[in-house]
Amino acid sequence: MKKTGLVWLWLSLVTIAADLFSKYIVVQRFELGESINILPIFNLTYARNYGAAFSFLAEHSGWQKYFFLGLAVVISLALVVMLFKNNASQKLQNSAYGLIIGGALGNAIDRAYHGYVVDFLHFYWDKYHYPVFNVADIAICVGAGLLILESILDSRQKKKSEQ
Repeated sequence: MKKTGLVWLWLSLVTIAADLFSKYIVVQRFELGESINILPIFNLTYARNYGAAFSFLAEHSGWQKYFFLGLAVVISLALVVMLFKNNASQKLQNSAYGLIIGGALGNAIDRAYHGYVVDFLHFYWDKYHYPVFNVADIAICVGAGLLILESILDSRQKKKSEQ
């Protein structure tokens, strides 16, 4: 019997744990809006995001909470199915799915519990500020990057085998 990609769900659990623990520390030790300078380009800043990426839909009446919760669950379930269909040896794709699931569920748990997502990583340069984000957001972005890398490598492999 072949091992499925479901063995990579450990990465989702680690991501969820790291995300929720980091958010817990911020909520316990910071006041909303409080910011501590760490580097000339980086602060720890406690912020709340009622929307999605870059506060998308944050200004609406509250329906977006349920929309984003549902979206996270549907995407996570679809990726779990993909993991089940994959072979465990597909490391890049499975780790990407694991990270995206962990990030989506980390933010979904936060949104379900608080009604918003806790963000705290704040990069900036001079007057240009990148939106504040969190560990779950990093996991989702790294997962997406791994899927792009896997696609590029797969395309190159197909080109070599055609020659």
